[in-house]
Amino acid sequence: MNQPVPGQAQVPVLALGDILLVTLQGELHDGMAEQLQQDVTSRVANSGVTGVVIDISGVDIVDSFLGRVLAEIASTARLLAARTVLAGMRPAVAITLVELGLTLPGLVTALDVDRAMELLSTGGT
Repeated sequence: MNQPVPGQAQVPVLALGDILLVTLQGELHDGMAEQLQQDVTSRVANSGVTGVVIDISGVDIVDSFLGRVLAEIASTARLLAARTVLAGMRPAVAITLVELGLTLPGLVTALDVDRAMELLSTGGT
């Protein structure tokens, strides 16, 4: 298992029952995004959670690399029998993703974390 890079903050991954909540804040550098992908995949595989909520309400910019990492997290989680919901996307982020041509396959979106949790609990994805 990869160790965090010294001096680099980790993204918290919290377990809420059978759902993991990942809250992204500020700019997420490529190394942090890759570490996040490994952390979430490991937690899904080892804990048996059935859902992952990725809250990006604190993110101003999603570039093509981060968009790809988010889609890969969703794809990997799906292979491990967990559904992923992306919550809190700002309008400017949505516009940027469309301009970049990123469709984020496998990711269901919700306006906020509460709605994302509701989607996962009702099987709405």
